[in-house]
Amino acid sequence: MKDFEHLMSVWQGQPANDQLSVDEVLKQVKKGITNITAKLYWGIVAMIALTVYTFVVLFFFTFKLWETYAGISVMFITMLLYLFLILRHYRILHKRDLTVSPTEYLNTLKEYQKQRTTLAGWFYYIFVMLISLGLALYLFEVLEHASPIKKYTTYSLTIVWILFCTFYLKRRIFKSEEEKLNLMIERLQRLETQFE
Repeated sequence: MKDFEHLMSVWQGQPANDQLSVDEVLKQVKKGITNITAKLYWGIVAMIALTVYTFVVLFFFTFKLWETYAGISVMFITMLLYLFLILRHYRILHKRDLTVSPTEYLNTLKEYQKQRTTLAGWFYYIFVMLISLGLALYLFEVLEHASPIKKYTTYSLTIVWILFCTFYLKRRIFKSEEEKLNLMIERLQRLETQFE
């Protein structure tokens, strides 16, 4: 009897395996996805507005130099490419319902995370370089008659802004999203292993 009581005390002393509440996890994941898709949605709206504005400038404004048209065209094509990418990411998050099949949804989140990592990697730098090139070509004519101080100031501020977006803002934006995605994926994986 003493051995049984000892065994019982050891068994009760074991740390309890944290069981996740399915409803709570699904609520948290849905809330996280809603936040991400809201940011993507407003990114899409902003990109559509910028792309339309660039289209209007390209086809309805008259410029003297071919460099200006080339710069605006480069920016327009780059914006279209980025718009298609974020539309694709938005669709990935909306193509499956979390409550129908959490395993498939987990795979969808992993696919989205992989594509966002690619976007945060090499594509972001190409995007910034192309937008910078287009802006430099566009500003060539716009600042043609400006004083040298105004030209240097404008180009310097543009370079500082691009460097700020590339090396500071990019890390903060993508890191925050990556942390949220990792948390959602980890919760769904724990939930999946809980029912195996």
